[in-house]
This record gives sequence, structure tokens and C-alpha cells, in this order.
Amino acid sequence: MIRRPHTDRDLSRAELELAAVDLLHRREEWEQHVFHDPSGARTYHQLALDDHVEAWLICWSDGNDTGFHDHDQSHGAVGVVAGQVREETLTLGGAPAVREVTEGGVFSFDATDIHRVLHIGDDAAVTLHLYSPPLRRMGSYEVLADGRLARRSISADQELGVVQEEAVPTV
Repeated sequence: MIRRPHTDRDLSRAELELAAVDLLHRREEWEQHVFHDPSGARTYHQLALDDHVEAWLICWSDGNDTGFHDHDQSHGAVGVVAGQVREETLTLGGAPAVREVTEGGVFSFDATDIHRVLHIGDDAAVTLHLYSPPLRRMGSYEVLADGRLARRSISADQELGVVQEEAVPTV
């Protein structure tokens, strides 16, 4: 599923972006997994997993927001299949850096970036998320009553939920 030049190492951020662009154009490999939960919850489907990379399809509805988080040791790239999402990355001393990405767009982030992704716009959104190395732990952030930023380490399973079907091995 994830086409890449090297299968024996983790991908760089730039390589993840290229893989996300490639995957966006191969709809036949993931479109059957698009499902929007009538309750409005985000839905997740793992598309691929091996020792160096994993891919997820995520469906978004109104009000869906990841909250601020990092990806511990995994770089990531997101391709927007449909709809629109906004990424907000924390910066010191000012408002978050913001990118709004629509259908066909791709963005990436470093493992240590503290960001959040939100559904925006009127139409439901669908995104493809690639991580390298595979996502195992994340940091979840909250602002405490005294203004301090606190990080809580969580497993990726807590964020991504239970895989509904067995992942397709990466070729």
C-alpha cells in the first residue's frame, strides 16, 4: 500500500509527504473504508503497518478536534481526501501557527511538534495519515488552572482506537 524507495528504514518527513501524495491518488486502495459515524465521532481505519511506516484513514465530522498533542518519536504527513481541516501548531509568545488544508492538499509535521487538527467547513472531511516510525506513543497536552502546559503520555491506541479490521501489510 505505501510505495517507497527504501523498505528497510524509517521514512523522512519529506518522504512521508511524497507517500501521502501518492496514496491520495490511489483511491481504489482505501475508498471502501470511508465511513462517517452518524453520532459525529471520528472514525479510523488502519490501512498499512510494517516496521517502518503505518497509514490510517480518518473520517471527520463537525466539531471533531484532536486537541493539542505530539507524536513522540514519529514524523507524520496528512493528505486531505475530502473536506477541509485546520492544523494549529503551538508557538511561544503568540497565537498558534495555522494552516488550512483542503481536498488534495498535504501537510507534514515533526515528531516533536505540538499541534492539533480540527475539522472545519461545511462538508465532512476524510484524511490519510502516515507515520514513520509507526506511532506507538503520543503526548496529550492540557493547560492547567495555573497556566502551565502539562503533557500526559498516552499510547497511540488510546488516540486511534481499536482497529476495526486487520491492517493490510505494506508492500
